[in-house]
Amino acid sequence: MNSQTYPSARRRRTVRLTVGIALATATGVLGITACDDSDKKSTTTVGRSDATASPTGAGRESSGAANTNTKVAKLLWMGDSIGEVEAPALGAAMKANGTEFKSIAAAGGGGVIGEVAEPTWEQLPGELGSFKPNVVVYQITTYDWGKSEEQHASYERLVKTVTDAGAELVIVSAPPFKIDDFYKPHEAEIKTAPKSAKDVADKHPGKVHFLDAAALWGTDGAAAKAQRSNDGIHSCQQGAAAFAHWLGKELGKRYSFTPAAADRWATGSWTGDKVYARLGCK
Repeated sequence: MNSQTYPSARRRRTVRLTVGIALATATGVLGITACDDSDKKSTTTVGRSDATASPTGAGRESSGAANTNTKVAKLLWMGDSIGEVEAPALGAAMKANGTEFKSIAAAGGGGVIGEVAEPTWEQLPGELGSFKPNVVVYQITTYDWGKSEEQHASYERLVKTVTDAGAELVIVSAPPFKIDDFYKPHEAEIKTAPKSAKDVADKHPGKVHFLDAAALWGTDGAAAKAQRSNDGIHSCQQGAAAFAHWLGKELGKRYSFTPAAADRWATGSWTGDKVYARLGCK
């Protein structure tokens, strides 16, 4: 391929991409774009918006900036490479909501169970102490393996670590994804992780909330609704925007704030984030 970039072609590609994201986010049309595996950790911080507007009802969208709720003044995002590619869209959506956002989602890790979780446990206390989030959102990772007892114990540890730091915890189930040869030996454990997380959340009402993302993605990773890329695991910009839109609405319901309308953030500069270039997103 010719390495020279033509501005007019770039503009046409940008217009097609942003229009596609806007339509997918606003109408629920699910587009699929190609991505490859990510191999780098992403840490993203996005500042709060200065503008605010009066809420029109919990969980509903505002065409202006959202009313800032002190409970979600700062949000820390956790997850694996799936969460890493969702982070740019989440950051844009949270900024539009008046929420400061930071992601510590990590490719190849990011979980809280087993040896692969050691970097998470080393990093998390420092992030809680320095960033001081009001809400921590943990997306169950593709590495949350282990027997049910181990899953319960690890999620309980996460609850204690987060709540001892003065934050509330939201646990979100992972999107459905392709169970390839790497994941096949752990398929049963991957399936039990959401139930284990919900069991733990139910023991801590008011401090921990569980969200089942199947409401957005469905349960079939091969279906168009899941918005998985050609690798069957990750999403690209359209899927990330759809998730950010959905999560904003769910957080709005639980914390009584009005999320910003998707057209205020879904086609922003985040769509050109380097994580998508690394993934081969078009």
